[in-house]
Amino acid sequence: MKYFIRSVKYFFYYILILIVIMAVLVAAGLVEPDPATMFRNGFKSVGQILLLFAVVAAIYPKVGFCKRKAVVEGEFEDLKDGIKIIMEDRGYRLESENGEKMTFRLVSKINAVARMLEDRVTVCAVPDGLEVEGITKDVIRIISNMEYRLRSGNE
Repeated sequence: MKYFIRSVKYFFYYILILIVIMAVLVAAGLVEPDPATMFRNGFKSVGQILLLFAVVAAIYPKVGFCKRKAVVEGEFEDLKDGIKIIMEDRGYRLESENGEKMTFRLVSKINAVARMLEDRVTVCAVPDGLEVEGITKDVIRIISNMEYRLRSGNE
């Protein structure tokens, strides 16, 4: 269900971006405010663009979000303070903590809105390290940072 909701969000996000771009072009007087003349194939192009957005929005959550493992040694209880410091350095705040699971959200509301409020990063304890789930680019940076700082004791 989470995948479907993300896909729908991205679909409408792409439409919003297109509307903003077209509004700027119309306001600048570069195109006429009529879709029949605005696009090469008129209204047929609008359907094709929406189909393209639907396909991209259906694929993006699979690529844009991931769950990866950070290989760090130690008990989760001993690592919690270091994890909190690392996440705060990356601009996240602790949202909730439940046993061996910690959830973080971005502090910056502007960045959170830019990510369509899909800014949640979850850190869970697994038998041989930590499992981090969230936006792929953030997860990769966080894991790299955790593996370096938590392994070397440079909290």
